[in-house]
Amino acid sequence: MPTATITETDLIRRYADDIAYVAEEGPAADLDTFISQLRTAARRFELSRIDGHAALDAAVIHLDEAEVAFGDADRSALYSQADRMLYHLGDMADEYREMVGD
Repeated sequence: MPTATITETDLIRRYADDIAYVAEEGPAADLDTFISQLRTAARRFELSRIDGHAALDAAVIHLDEAEVAFGDADRSALYSQADRMLYHLGDMADEYREMVGD
């Protein structure tokens, strides 16, 4: 069964709003901003003791590696790994929203 290819656009579309909320910024439009906001969100989740922040740190590593990957296949694999690490981001963001009273 073929696996769908994940792109940086897919990641940004799926996760930018939740990450931006936690980072207290506007949604990212590019990968560099997305990674920066993801770092901020991971740190805020850690400080808030929300489980899963280590997975976000791992996603940052995969995305950093994707930026310097030499081939489309390698880049796609790294985006897929990051996507798996971000799977619970929506739940984490909801928990964060409840903690801050939104």
